[in-house]
Amino acid sequence: MTDAAFSWITMALWVVLLAAYAIRVARFGSFRSVRVGSVGGSLLLGEDVMQATYWAIDPAVRSLVALGVTANGVTWFALFTGMAAGAAVAAGWFGLACLLATISTICDILDGQLARLTRTGSNAGELLDAAVDRYTEFAFVAGFILFAHDSPVQIVIALAALLAGFMISYSSAKAEAMHVAAPRGLMRRHERALYLILGAGLTPVFGPWLHGMWAALPPSSVFIACLAIVASIGNVSAIWRFSTIRRQLRLDPRK
Repeated sequence: MTDAAFSWITMALWVVLLAAYAIRVARFGSFRSVRVGSVGGSLLLGEDVMQATYWAIDPAVRSLVALGVTANGVTWFALFTGMAAGAAVAAGWFGLACLLATISTICDILDGQLARLTRTGSNAGELLDAAVDRYTEFAFVAGFILFAHDSPVQIVIALAALLAGFMISYSSAKAEAMHVAAPRGLMRRHERALYLILGAGLTPVFGPWLHGMWAALPPSSVFIACLAIVASIGNVSAIWRFSTIRRQLRLDPRK
């Protein structure tokens, strides 16, 4: 199987999902998830797409409950598939990485929904989930750094994207520790995952064609472009987040 085939499989699954959700909306109206309502959409990722995803995985959540699968078990599987996605990127299999990272991201949603449905959520579970998020995101970008080890420019772009992700997550953690409301901003975890997964999936489909049209563009140029989007928007968002948190702290003399 070619690398592009994995991209087409992943894209076909999403087309089927969105088509099924469109039928659902036409017949019964929009699905409403409390979790999506609390997270909220943005200019980078609309709430409708998030609602469609949560609607699609709802039967899977109930099936996992019936099978006795634990939320932590799903989280560990998310770690495994996320690390495998990073290894696939390092080997140049971007389409396979797209499929594996999609599975990992879905599992990241599943574990939280599973914990809520079974009322087994805990601080220890949230800690594990947060740690797995950081490891899988690092693996995905680090895999590309290993792949592009001969190109300093590509490495800098990847490191900037990695920095954006970590600083956005750190700003949220710092705000929570200081009892300040964390601003939403852009390029949150699910948004970064979407753009990086999309970039990986489109790379084997359009990358060789772009390279053939403009030899100066590497075959991985689509993924590089998505990394650059994450890096630029993400770092600006991180700076804005810290500035907003700082203003809130200065307004409250007790903090």
